[in-house]
Amino acid sequence: MLVRFRQLTEAAGSAISVPPMVSPDGRTPTTGSKPLGLMANAAKRKQSFLQFFLMTGILMLSMRSLSQKYRVRDLSDENALLREERDAFALRSSAVKEALFQEAALDPSGLLADHLRSLFNEQSDH
Repeated sequence: MLVRFRQLTEAAGSAISVPPMVSPDGRTPTTGSKPLGLMANAAKRKQSFLQFFLMTGILMLSMRSLSQKYRVRDLSDENALLREERDAFALRSSAVKEALFQEAALDPSGLLADHLRSLFNEQSDH
């Protein structure tokens, strides 16, 4: 059995072809022709290059879509925070306004209350 294995490996070893070496001038020693350039290679393997560029384009679009998805999520989080800040500011400003009207009501002349109502465009009495 070992003898048969050696015979098979020797037969297979002689059938294996090794690509030719390239000389320093860019020519193969057996054929004398230059290796194909990028454009010649692309023309020769047009379908493979087309698939490569299409898959690269799909990958780039997917990455862009993913980054936009996370950007939209971050913007919606920021929008929610800004709404909370706006609501807190509205509560604080209305509390300050009420405190000003309460202090103006203590003035017996009523001039301060009238002045505040004109500043805040208030029509009713507080």
